[in-house]
Amino acid sequence: MPKKRLNRILIKLSGESLMGKGKYGIELSTVNRIASDLLSLKKLNNQICIVIGGGNIFRGLAASAKGMDRANADYMGMLATVMNSLALQNSLEKLNVETRVMSAFPIQSICETYIRRRAIRHMEKNRLVICAAGTGNPYFSTDTASALRAAELECKVIYKATQVDGIYDKDPNKFKNAKRLKKISYEKYLMNNLKVLDGAAVSIARDNNIPIKIFSIITKNCFKNVYTNKQKYSEIVDV
Repeated sequence: MPKKRLNRILIKLSGESLMGKGKYGIELSTVNRIASDLLSLKKLNNQICIVIGGGNIFRGLAASAKGMDRANADYMGMLATVMNSLALQNSLEKLNVETRVMSAFPIQSICETYIRRRAIRHMEKNRLVICAAGTGNPYFSTDTASALRAAELECKVIYKATQVDGIYDKDPNKFKNAKRLKKISYEKYLMNNLKVLDGAAVSIARDNNIPIKIFSIITKNCFKNVYTNKQKYSEIVDV
């Protein structure tokens, strides 16, 4: 295995995290807050790459369930991730964070095409890299794309920012006695068929020994707080 850089982190953001209090689309004040929180993490001498979803604009799987061709629906979802990536880039660059959006399929008029060596070089030059368009293939989620990018970009850890503060043994919205799991092994996560992120993503992380930390994005400075162990999170790891 290639030696992982100790300061390289992949962050998985859901498209829904950009909605703020809305039910659809992009709330700029929320995107600006996330950008500010990312800057706080970056100031701790971390190299950062981001994979972002598109569920706030278009969800391919849901459209497929209603009768749309699954491949076409997924391509539309990938385009939604590009829109989200450009919005986040705009907010980051207002904070003077040099940023590159890299798409899994060519859109040269808008952003760079993803090339592994170039993405690594951008991070080595202290640029934040946003990986858009998932894997560039239908039938694969952005969770799977995040684990794939983390492995090939030699990241130490995956941060998955969600609307809840970790993994629970049962749905915390339905059961008051639900318990948050501080740590769970890759194998147990897969065996219990948990749904916080895709099994394919967890399998890739397991095969490359990359821990996954799951936490709430709602808290201010969440990325920095998780990095410094000042915020609750769950971890999928080789226990």
